[in-house]
Amino acid sequence: MSVATIEEQVTALMRGSEFGDDQIKGIMTQELRQRLTEARQEGRPLRVYCGYDVTAPDIHLGHTITMRKLRQFQEFGHEVTFLIGTFTTLIGDPSDRDTGRAQAQLDHIMRNAETYAEQAFKILDRNKTLVKYNYDWLSTLTFGDVLGLASHFTVQQLLSRDRIRNRMERSDPISLREFLYPLGQGYDAVALQADVQLGATEQLFNLMAGRRLQEVFGQKPQVCLTFPVLVGTDGEMRMSKSTGNYIGVAEEPENIFGKIMSIPDKLILHYFLLLTDTPQEELDGFQRRMDAGENPMDLKKRLGREIVTELYDAEAADEAEAHFAKVVQNKEVPDDIPSLTVTEAEPDIRRLLVDNGFLGSMSEATRLIKQGGVKVDGEKITAFNAPLKNGSVIQAGKRLFVKIVT
Repeated sequence: MSVATIEEQVTALMRGSEFGDDQIKGIMTQELRQRLTEARQEGRPLRVYCGYDVTAPDIHLGHTITMRKLRQFQEFGHEVTFLIGTFTTLIGDPSDRDTGRAQAQLDHIMRNAETYAEQAFKILDRNKTLVKYNYDWLSTLTFGDVLGLASHFTVQQLLSRDRIRNRMERSDPISLREFLYPLGQGYDAVALQADVQLGATEQLFNLMAGRRLQEVFGQKPQVCLTFPVLVGTDGEMRMSKSTGNYIGVAEEPENIFGKIMSIPDKLILHYFLLLTDTPQEELDGFQRRMDAGENPMDLKKRLGREIVTELYDAEAADEAEAHFAKVVQNKEVPDDIPSLTVTEAEPDIRRLLVDNGFLGSMSEATRLIKQGGVKVDGEKITAFNAPLKNGSVIQAGKRLFVKIVT
């Protein structure tokens, strides 16, 4: 077990947590303190987990908020489970959406799941992490089992959730399937006999459902720790691959660094708090420097270096910073850029970049072109189709360069 005191653990583990309710935060803080004390007296680690639905194959920095907290639990000597929601993804969590989520297909989910654990090990200790899949137990429940779980919740409870209530007020359709999501996530806590579950602030209802079901099954209700979602690089919407404002943990170091440098200044402290271990005293100092009108460029560079170092190493961070200075600050074309063979004279640039893995989606490519963010040989393009010649260089955004071979 960890040599850290109970209070040191509580302080570190609660840092950055957000419940939307001070009373709930106080209760969970006290319960965490009590659970840590009991575990130390019993000479056992806490059983801690967080579940991640596989709606896309990539893990982004938003996911790492809870992963970094899981790693802190590991460093304190506790047992951590990285739960991949191979069944709950089939249902679709309405907690973070003002519209219904399309039902995912199992084969698509399983393909995405194959990449999740390996990406998670950029943050988590591979040798101390249990990887589990909730399809293993949720798929075995009978219809009678589901009815039994449902009997412990009321329709009023489900309708009281903000996202559901907003959709009701707009008369938007709500699938009955969406009401079953909290039951599935709640049963995960029972299956894992969890002491602590982590999640996003907007998922608090689902985590509390786990507490309720644990009591039904004769278990001690888990401690729930929730953390705010990460705002994406656009500074407005939650980080998501579908909106193109994400930073993937498996991206190249120079891409990660460059995207960090592109975030609005208002996000700097938000990112430092949720994505680094920077002491609060330093964060207060950062705020004072920004309030005094200091150029935030140095703070962004430090943030970029810290994140790249954690995901890769210090050497990669140095190289990423040098790349940013050359390509973005000095507006030079990188020395070694990937080549792409093209047979069409005027191909659809969007399709070219997406099909070859340079951009994540057609919507992202379309948005970039409409915003003037794509250049061919230094000239902005406004049409999706553009003439290319041998040696042409396509630049998408500030960091992506591709040399054309015909």
